[in-house]
Amino acid sequence: MRFSIQLTRTTGRNLLPMDYQYYISAWIYKTIKLSNDEFARFLHDRGYGSDEGKLFKLFCFSRLEFGKPLLLPAEKLFQISAATLRLLISFDIPITASHFIEGIFKDQELYLGDKQHGLNLRVTTVELLPEPVFLETMRYRLLTPWVVSIKEDGKPQPVYLAADDERFPTMAARHLAEKHNLTHTETPAVRHEQIVVSRINGFKRSGFVISPGTPRETRVVGNLFEFTLTAPITIHQMAWNAGISEKSSMGFGWCEMDK
Repeated sequence: MRFSIQLTRTTGRNLLPMDYQYYISAWIYKTIKLSNDEFARFLHDRGYGSDEGKLFKLFCFSRLEFGKPLLLPAEKLFQISAATLRLLISFDIPITASHFIEGIFKDQELYLGDKQHGLNLRVTTVELLPEPVFLETMRYRLLTPWVVSIKEDGKPQPVYLAADDERFPTMAARHLAEKHNLTHTETPAVRHEQIVVSRINGFKRSGFVISPGTPRETRVVGNLFEFTLTAPITIHQMAWNAGISEKSSMGFGWCEMDK
């Protein structure tokens, strides 16, 4: 299920690091972990609460919507004039849990940014969005990059595949099947051969830094493009609600239906 969250700036601070996704992810994760006991118990009963790896696969989020900012490329900052911002967040949990999500985010106050630059925000509205009707073959467009990584001998860091790499479709399908089977144990397992990803047009390489300012800082690179996905309905639902990419809880793999 997807939610539209409206955020209002509460102070005059208006500079936001361009690689802000890490801070959003940390805020969502912290909010879930510090949620009320009833929601925590619900997650545990679903098989997520006792496994942080599974819990971290539960959600995805869009880019922040804040109008047209002034870009400060040398400082890697956005200067934002808008008083209100919008963020879409999705959770791969049953619709019956929507009241939990609304409850834990409603009226929250947060600081989004690093030690030098950021925004003071308050959540003013949390709106549940309707779920679309899914078919076995659907057309999508990516709004945040789709990451597919592999480990290659002799290379300490993952290799992030370009969308035109012949390995990309197969590795993407394997990841989707693995993610589904790990987090949807109550439904029939899906084989990666049942999943077909077909890129429609060209692509653009895109990425952002995760864990900025820490020893774990790294730039993750993915791809933006339009595609068709042929797969069981449960795969479409998962991709819609939990992101289609690796590292979806960091904001990668947010897609919309292409009309």
